Amino acid sequence: MRASDKAYDVLKDDILSWRLRPGTILSETEQSERLGISRTPLREAITRLAAEGLVDTQRGRAGVVTDVSAANLAELFELREALETQAARLAARRRNARVFEALRGDFESARTTVAGDTAGYYALVARLDAAIDAAMENTFLLSSLRSLRGHLARARRLAQDNPARLTESVGEHLLIVEAILERDELLAAQATAVHLRKSLTNLLDTAALSAGTPASSTKGTL
Repeated sequence: MRASDKAYDVLKDDILSWRLRPGTILSETEQSERLGISRTPLREAITRLAAEGLVDTQRGRAGVVTDVSAANLAELFELREALETQAARLAARRRNARVFEALRGDFESARTTVAGDTAGYYALVARLDAAIDAAMENTFLLSSLRSLRGHLARARRLAQDNPARLTESVGEHLLIVEAILERDELLAAQATAVHLRKSLTNLLDTAALSAGTPASSTKGTL
């Protein structure tokens, strides 16, 4: 693996996991020493991260880890809705019925288990994402979604698990699965849009509460 690729992988993982928090200055001297590489491959890695919107290089020579705010969360979800509703349409058009029948059974079971097994539920949601990715058969859309999911993983760190919201989410995902099984492209897209808008509202509200900001001040960004 090239030094720049290694640096990119490590820095991206550190940013997504919040080991490098928003606003952190990526000093070339410090990061070169930490990663055991020269400055040239480090700059290449930072350039790639800047292209993905994870690092801001406009404030000077050193990159700065970009912020995660209510305003850019709303923008992020606008893009997410555009991409994921189209992915749901294509999945409904091209799906493998057996795959989504199995997912339907698992989401039905999750109604009673989600409160005590949030990790298992998140794994189930990841399986649904993977099934939709495979069913839509569109490499360009898949590439865009994968880039977007890095930002989403970082954004989720702002929120906390909400048991009531998780239970509600099970029903929303189940409706998406059923629409895909029925090859109902319109319903698959609409159900996805409703789920994403509710998810954004929950994310903004819980993030605001954890920051000590009234939730009503962020709802307007939806």
